[in-house]
Amino acid sequence: MIKKILVATGLTSMMFAANVTMDLNAKYGATNFHTVGAEKFAKLVNKYSDGTVKITVHAGSSLVKGNPLKAVKDGVVPMTDMFIPFTAGGGKVFGISALPFIAKSYDDAYRLYQLSKPAYEKTAKKWNQKLLYAVSWPPSGLYTKKAINSTADFAGIKARTYDKNSANFVNMAGGNAVALPWGEVYSALNTGLVNAVVTSSASGKDGKFWEVLTHFTKINYAYPLQAVTINLDYWNSMNAAQQKAMLKAAKEIEKSQWEASKNEDKIALKMLADHGMIISDESSKLSSELDVVAKKLLDEYLKDASPSIKKIFKEYQK
Repeated sequence: MIKKILVATGLTSMMFAANVTMDLNAKYGATNFHTVGAEKFAKLVNKYSDGTVKITVHAGSSLVKGNPLKAVKDGVVPMTDMFIPFTAGGGKVFGISALPFIAKSYDDAYRLYQLSKPAYEKTAKKWNQKLLYAVSWPPSGLYTKKAINSTADFAGIKARTYDKNSANFVNMAGGNAVALPWGEVYSALNTGLVNAVVTSSASGKDGKFWEVLTHFTKINYAYPLQAVTINLDYWNSMNAAQQKAMLKAAKEIEKSQWEASKNEDKIALKMLADHGMIISDESSKLSSELDVVAKKLLDEYLKDASPSIKKIFKEYQK
């Protein structure tokens, strides 16, 4: 299934002396904008490498069911995308983009990403891989069966959350966090195991949440990152020109995908509304109450963080 082929080609180009084929595991379905971005990335790599590097994208986590970070480290797959905050092994570093209300906009999220990028790259290298690019999801909001106007409305909330940060957030706001794989969320909403979800407009659209929930409150909880990495052994098997081609493609697709994320948010919000979901901005009361929760979570997060992580937030808050 996984192929790595290095075959002499007759050297039609002195720059590209070998062919490389790789599979890329994409976590989400073929129509998800991150998967679409990965497909575009593969085409750009093929173009910029003069056809000597070919990447086949496999949607829907068809190649990796477990930890993507470990799968790439062990060479189970050469490449994968991964939801950074939810990836075991990333430690505090991978939790940065999912801290609540640190980024208030896409511009904030991109700036935080740039400041955090060296730390992401260092963590990836520890796991025998190279970070190629990362793209924000649309901002996470709160899906519920009732209006949420203050933290008092969190009473009775049983929310599926996607990482430790979001779980702590829901619990501290007065609700109850529930850990569930994404594939089980819809059925859990149907059975009442959970009655709320913290996630993006895009995920709510893909999950058809209008069938089981009624409200989406745009609390702009966080702008979590989805990243694409490559196993370092595969990376090092390529010559300098091929690596340059891949980095050029990664830079280009990262830029276009950040714009695609903004567009996906607009498309998803419209689809949610068109299917009858009530979409609302957070009230001033809810905003101020959640800011208090967020401050406590950030203080707790930084308490035992490394100096390098503390430096990221010091720079960010300037």
